[in-house]
Amino acid sequence: MEFLCYHHDRPGSLPVRMDLLEAHWSYMDGFEKELIARGPTVAEDGETPTGSVHIVDLPGGPAAARAFAFEEPTYQAGGYRDVLLRRWRNLLGRTMWEFPGGLGSLGEDSTLFLVLGLGVPLPLDAERAPDLAVPADPGGDLIAYGPMLSDDGTTWLGTAAILRAPDAEAARSVLTASDERYAAIEAHAWGPGGRR
Repeated sequence: MEFLCYHHDRPGSLPVRMDLLEAHWSYMDGFEKELIARGPTVAEDGETPTGSVHIVDLPGGPAAARAFAFEEPTYQAGGYRDVLLRRWRNLLGRTMWEFPGGLGSLGEDSTLFLVLGLGVPLPLDAERAPDLAVPADPGGDLIAYGPMLSDDGTTWLGTAAILRAPDAEAARSVLTASDERYAAIEAHAWGPGGRR
């Protein structure tokens, strides 16, 4: 079962995060085969971490996902303010490491974003829930894309994407921004993470 986990940093927690960076990486190394995407979100300065995103395919369902999220060392040390944990569906059917041309093809000057469309809960069907299919012309810039769902997979709670875009506004436009079924659409600067 696939899940999106977004740990939001607690204000002032950068020293904790840096002290536990190796412990965080070692923890995530234990899930190497299960990871679909991973990496930090950063502030407007492009350097200061604001959160940590992990999309993971875990056997064991929601209980395993909660253990994954809440046993993470930085979370255990109080470095995160909160955690967004949602069941997710990988509509691209690949990992970030399988991005066409490889992540290296993005270049150092690429602007990457995590986009979260936070939805009003709806039954999971195409007539009611938006963005249940990969956008028709994403320009080859989608790294990850899929709906966020309830634990039982029957309710749409939003959509999450990781992509390359010129700016945050363009990144948000991958979702149906005018749709009232989204309570909010957030775009966070993102970068590939981990040792790979």
